[in-house]
Amino acid sequence: MYLTKEYKKEIFKKYSTSEQDTGSSEGQIALFTERIKHLTGHLKSNKKDMNTERALVRLVGKRRRLLDYLKNNDIERYRAIIKELKIRK
Repeated sequence: MYLTKEYKKEIFKKYSTSEQDTGSSEGQIALFTERIKHLTGHLKSNKKDMNTERALVRLVGKRRRLLDYLKNNDIERYRAIIKELKIRK
């Protein structure tokens, strides 16, 4: 699998308060971003893989909802994660 336990811990350590804090919005957004990058690369070489395309669309929607939640509750954390991950709206 492309996301090993160690890599996930590294992502949560970098973007969350700690590597055990897997529920924070920033950590989940960062993890979703990594998964989206991987699926996008897969779809570039496998254009007819509709199941992966559907999973990608759902994942982008989940990330969008988390970003909207963060934007409504704490605009500074939202701006920081957008800047750090280089996500554009």
